[in-house]
Amino acid sequence: MLTALAVSFTLVCACNHTSTATPPSTQEQYLPDPNSVGFDIQPLESEGSTRQWLATYTSQGKTAKFIVKLDPAKPLDDKESRDFDIQTGTGKLVAVPGSDAIALLVDLKKALEAKKLPTTPKRVSSLPFQFVTLGKNLSQAVGGGFKTNPPGNWTPMKIFIGEREQEGEVFLNLNPVMKKGQFSIKDPDYGDIVLAQLARVL
Repeated sequence: MLTALAVSFTLVCACNHTSTATPPSTQEQYLPDPNSVGFDIQPLESEGSTRQWLATYTSQGKTAKFIVKLDPAKPLDDKESRDFDIQTGTGKLVAVPGSDAIALLVDLKKALEAKKLPTTPKRVSSLPFQFVTLGKNLSQAVGGGFKTNPPGNWTPMKIFIGEREQEGEVFLNLNPVMKKGQFSIKDPDYGDIVLAQLARVL
């Protein structure tokens, strides 16, 4: 399944070979799009080899906070994955006390094309996920997605959250240089599942 993601990503994000891309020489600007919700990130002290960022989203007077943790990624052992620098790993979203995510959930509902807001989510302290990185040193494309020219500092990832019939897929994209993160739609069919899962921890 993970190997096949290399093919699907080229269709979704129109990316080319990225392993030889050089970092950008000009400052990037965040480009919003209708099917994504951007948020700010601040680096936190690493826990061993696990990197982590505090994510913050403020809208309509409400501020949501959560932590993104990423364990080290490992390359997939096939030619296509190596060509696109595709790697896989695990991570988690961690709840932050005092977070007010109602505005974030409303905006995510629209971006992910979900049909309803979760009403009584069962809260958890952390939400584990598996991720697949889909290239490095990418820049945003107008209207959504990423491209290699010009190069940028984005690392797009597809994450898998939930289990069995409640497993959903969504893009989680990070740019530590800009200190920006982004949730982006993978498929409208996952909208309600992803939103319900995120509501448990945001």
